[in-house]
Amino acid sequence: MRLLVNQPVAMRDGVRLSTDIYRPEGEGRFPAVLIRTPYDNSGIAIEQHARRLADQGYAVVTQDARGRFDSEGVYTAFRNEAEDGFDTQEWIGAQAWSTGRVGMTGGSYDGWVQWSSATLGSAHLSAIVPSVMATELHGGLVYRGGALNLGVLLMWGTRTSGRTRQRLDNQDWVEQFRHLPVAEAALNAGTDIPHWRDWIAHEGRDDWWAKTDLDAQFGGARAPALVLGGWYDLYSSDTFTSWEAYRTRGAGGVGASRVVVGPWPHSLSLSPITGGVDFGNGSMLDLATLELRWFDRWLRDQDNGVDREPPVKIFLMGANEWRDSATWPLSGTEPREWYLHSGGHANTVIGDGGLSPARPDAHEPADTYTYDPRYPVPTRGGPNCCQPEIVPWGPYDQRDVEMRPDVLVYSSEPLEQDLVVAGPIKVVLYASTDGPDTDWTAKLVDVRPSGFAMNLCDGIIRARWRDGGTEPRLLEAGRVERYEIDLMVTGNVFLAGHRIRVEISSSNFPRFDCNPNTGALLREDSSQMRPARQTVLHTAEHPSHLVLPVVAR
Repeated sequence: MRLLVNQPVAMRDGVRLSTDIYRPEGEGRFPAVLIRTPYDNSGIAIEQHARRLADQGYAVVTQDARGRFDSEGVYTAFRNEAEDGFDTQEWIGAQAWSTGRVGMTGGSYDGWVQWSSATLGSAHLSAIVPSVMATELHGGLVYRGGALNLGVLLMWGTRTSGRTRQRLDNQDWVEQFRHLPVAEAALNAGTDIPHWRDWIAHEGRDDWWAKTDLDAQFGGARAPALVLGGWYDLYSSDTFTSWEAYRTRGAGGVGASRVVVGPWPHSLSLSPITGGVDFGNGSMLDLATLELRWFDRWLRDQDNGVDREPPVKIFLMGANEWRDSATWPLSGTEPREWYLHSGGHANTVIGDGGLSPARPDAHEPADTYTYDPRYPVPTRGGPNCCQPEIVPWGPYDQRDVEMRPDVLVYSSEPLEQDLVVAGPIKVVLYASTDGPDTDWTAKLVDVRPSGFAMNLCDGIIRARWRDGGTEPRLLEAGRVERYEIDLMVTGNVFLAGHRIRVEISSSNFPRFDCNPNTGALLREDSSQMRPARQTVLHTAEHPSHLVLPVVAR
């Protein structure tokens, strides 16, 4: 193998990006794989990845993103990757050692650079392998359900705030997450993050976000995508929506794109253990070999059958088995409603909250609790990112959280037979509060006969953004509103003897910032807080319920 280090590649505006090239020994032309990253193109993981592909006869090009490490220019998160990626693909295609075919690979931000450059449709870009990344940033990364994705944004933003990687272990993150006002949290953590200021300034889904909505820009895409994700990844639901938008809106051969999702966190298939649950060795896949087969098919025209395999491959937790499918959601999937019930005391896991397919009657009493943003419900695993030692990801026993009086718990009777659930999950909640704004959270839990309460997925909605628009709409105190809480997605078999459980509350901290219940925007003075008195209804007129995508088995 020949290695050329720190080769300057000029972009259309003259900025030169530092590029390393790994080429197989010998003369001739080679298909190329491009890895573009803000995380140091000479880092150990990327170097190992590049050498592995070079050993298989690929020329591998690794490149520091604009303004990062050895590349010139100014780094602005997510804003220059389409053009810089396209220009680099064109440069590779013109090299004497190149066959003219280029693939791309990488996860997280390294997945974003693939999705974004694919929109420009370079004739050289022939295949991509983006993993654990959204293609619409406002709802996929920054404001999930209108609430700020505080944990990941503050830590990731701090780490990438300079030209090189910034340290995280010199911070008391418990205190940093609690800093108010939220707009000044990055400065309090010791750094001025330009993209943090932008995110806070554009809380609503306004025109500023248009360039980061790639779903609407896929018309020129032509490279088939192998999309990888995990049930406990920050982008679990975006993995499916991005794949679907790409394969249906793109041109050329993007219809051959595939999606693979396992019981994994953001780091994908590194261990059979995610969070506090061991899914068995069968839950792991050799993703390196899967990636190589993808490139061999689309960059070398090898007839290895990868394009004839089912486009969807998911792992069903509970049964701990893989399922291949021609469609997503799976064929035979139907929405089923499970309704919230109680005698008015669903607070904590030892309350009287129930869950069943039967609709509530007209006179069920409401459940109430007080949400105090000074004492939020702690994040206990889930689809998080990116420092699990600080904000844990994955499934954990939720019973300690479920003992809080500000958590309503609704559990079904033990199931008489297995129930296969795979697809998007939502809760329709009828609720009121005593102030101008608040948050509502929901979590889906699989409860084993032992009592172990395994979280599957969760979500949040900030009331002032319940319409999903560009302008906030505050609440009228005491008025009952209908909320749809997106719990993202899961694939799970609730086994016979298990219970289905839903938790309802108003905070999930520090995954999301705490709503102060005042109606103040993040760019305003959000340091003032007030407790909120919350009321959740489940009657014939206001039938709060869970919607499960149930699969015929």
